[in-house]
Amino acid sequence: MRTVSLAGLDLAEYVRPGDGVIFQQGCGEALSLGEAFVQQRAAYSGASVFFGSGFSRTFQPEHADHLRFSGIGGIGTLRKLASAGVLDPIPCHISAVAPLLGDGTIRADVVMLQVSPPDEHGRYSLGLVNDYVRAAMERARVVIAEVNRQVPWSHCDRLLTEADFTVAIETDRPPLELPTAAFGETERRIATHLQDLIPERATLQVGIGAVPEAILASLADRRDLGIHSGMIGDSVVDLIERGAVSNAHKGLDEGITVSGVLFGTAQRLYRFAHRNPQIRLCPTSHTHALGVLARLKNLVSINSALEVDLTGQVNAEAIGSDHIGAVGGQVDYVRAAAQSAGGISIVALPAAGRQGESKIVSRLSGPVTTPRSDVDVIATEHGVARLRGRGVRERVKAMVAIAPPEHRERLLREARETWKDLA
Repeated sequence: MRTVSLAGLDLAEYVRPGDGVIFQQGCGEALSLGEAFVQQRAAYSGASVFFGSGFSRTFQPEHADHLRFSGIGGIGTLRKLASAGVLDPIPCHISAVAPLLGDGTIRADVVMLQVSPPDEHGRYSLGLVNDYVRAAMERARVVIAEVNRQVPWSHCDRLLTEADFTVAIETDRPPLELPTAAFGETERRIATHLQDLIPERATLQVGIGAVPEAILASLADRRDLGIHSGMIGDSVVDLIERGAVSNAHKGLDEGITVSGVLFGTAQRLYRFAHRNPQIRLCPTSHTHALGVLARLKNLVSINSALEVDLTGQVNAEAIGSDHIGAVGGQVDYVRAAAQSAGGISIVALPAAGRQGESKIVSRLSGPVTTPRSDVDVIATEHGVARLRGRGVRERVKAMVAIAPPEHRERLLREARETWKDLA
């Protein structure tokens, strides 16, 4: 491994025009490397960047003068790239990203990652994001590491050494943070409706957003919960410290909270995870693989959506051409919960949007993320619709019942235009 200063880093020595470049996603993004990468972009014009989620403001639409952008969707600050038409969304499950990197479908010529300083044995931690980055490293010609003194040394399924890096820079700056999403009375009402569906000893997977946060906050009185999730935030620390999480009855990785990424704050989650053997970051081959997830007991998958149609089709990606979300890990976990003993999958969302529009719709305005054949439970502040095993007409009635009251008559009328004998 060669170590250079940030000021002395000439990325043209390592990045070639047309290369595929992978950064860690979300809070794991190597900020100093990213800033240098866009500043020097003319030297490797035509290089492409693949994104997971994004929370920095490093990459801007004007950088498409020399760079090409693709990714799983418009999560976080990547929405700006998507709205400008310079990010090409790749519809795929999170579980598919590592295989796509492995076979070269998604190019990974150069990997830029952020790691913690080494421990006393010279081992570096991936810090905040494990997920698919090692699959990219195994394919890459060049691996450039930003060794950030403020990144926690978290336990991972595999630690790194100097032999894993081509070149490294050292930095000392706060990593990106994602504070807990604020929630209000609507989200609390949704959580209340789900109380009887989340038992003690359940193993939880949670997504991002106000509704999942409200549901987690409502579980403080539970005992012996487990966590096996693609991501965790500050609220998981709250549950652990309140004694709600023991990870004692998951069926595997007992005693350990498993996640692929840490999306939280430095003072809460990052500090808690630092050298804490009770938290382990794992790749998507462990956090999202159906064969692994099906071994979990009482898996409760909790995700949100942009809209759901009357038969249970879920859109979590885009409204029209406006890419707001992504396929992500939702389908991976919905399907896994159906295979888990005692498992249940929940898609929870407010019944209405900010302008009063119904999020329960007769026809989706975007793609189908989770097909109706996989959907189990849909919840809004107006109640719960259990759809698994139910016919289309039963589903329509159940979904209308959890829609905003002022939209129900219209939804029924539109439904009757399709199902003539709907009572």
